[in-house]
Amino acid sequence: MTGYKVANGNGHSNGNGSTKGTNGTNGHSNGHKSADYTAQENPTMCSRDCCSGPGGSHRGNTCADKKGAKSGSITGEKIIPTPQSLLYPYEVIEEIADFITKGSGMRPKIGIICGSGLGSLADIIQDPKIFEYEKIPNFPVSTVEGHAGRLVVGTLEGATVMAMQGRFHFYEGYPLAKCSMPVRVMKLCGVEYLFATNAAGGINPRFAVGDIMLMHDHVNMLGFAGNSPLQGPNDPRFGPRFPALVNSYNKDLINKAIEIGKAMGIESNIHVGVYSCLGGPNYETIAELKALRMMGVDAVGMSTVHEVITARHCDMKVFAFSLITNKCATEYSDKKDDEANHDEVMAVAKNRQKACCELVSRLIREIHMASA
Repeated sequence: MTGYKVANGNGHSNGNGSTKGTNGTNGHSNGHKSADYTAQENPTMCSRDCCSGPGGSHRGNTCADKKGAKSGSITGEKIIPTPQSLLYPYEVIEEIADFITKGSGMRPKIGIICGSGLGSLADIIQDPKIFEYEKIPNFPVSTVEGHAGRLVVGTLEGATVMAMQGRFHFYEGYPLAKCSMPVRVMKLCGVEYLFATNAAGGINPRFAVGDIMLMHDHVNMLGFAGNSPLQGPNDPRFGPRFPALVNSYNKDLINKAIEIGKAMGIESNIHVGVYSCLGGPNYETIAELKALRMMGVDAVGMSTVHEVITARHCDMKVFAFSLITNKCATEYSDKKDDEANHDEVMAVAKNRQKACCELVSRLIREIHMASA
């Protein structure tokens, strides 16, 4: 990671095993530490505003530049990137949650994250209180087409809910902790259930465009690379240091969704499967898709997994589904029709909005009636 500046004045290799110091002493110490060396012994953490913005701590020497060091200079204070878990400490999350609950006068029980083209899920909320992301303190802003950038709080099928019309993605330049920060906001607002939806490419050959895949597990490819929204010191007020993810997706909610699908007459379009999140924004290569299929992945997208990890960390019940908006090409071809594109994703999502909204509404009704 390149979010820090390291002074390097104590010696440079000349290729033959000896070093030459910047003071011309050929690397021999005179018994006194340089100011640069002393700075490295006492590193300073950069600010949350620096590391949590688009690009985050990946913007070269930004942190050092903010301390007054010139770009490319070998002097200056060592600035280390803020660990992801400290980008949004409990007190900041609490401040955002208080802003929403006081502004809406409600404490929602169910949180919904609307995927690409599925923002209409929030449009069916009754008596809505709408918060533009840009007006919520310390809240990110969505930059992707199909993500309106609004938080809606109100009632749906008798239950108090809050819905995000627009999520945040790793490829937008946000750290994963910032992408999933709204889940913790939901938790402190009173949310017990997270409904996460997404548009995904179907790898499983049985899936057709427009089908709905209920997620019962995931493969965390970003986690394979050592990236997690939980990186850094753990705050036990959110959850444990090492959360278990074996039963991340609530089986009761999956079974109820299957029953609802049968009642809606769309049971042939509903599947249960495994989802994987890649970093994006590029779509996958054929070799990557073949590898994912060998791993047991049925659908692939660029979101959701880190939100689920965060939700399970703070003991929320999770229900998630993927709307299959394109069939992934797993064989080499010169046909342009085999290439995925965002316009296709949006078009399919628009055509299937009604079915997705009805599925979510009926499932929320089941939850509300069970707790009444």
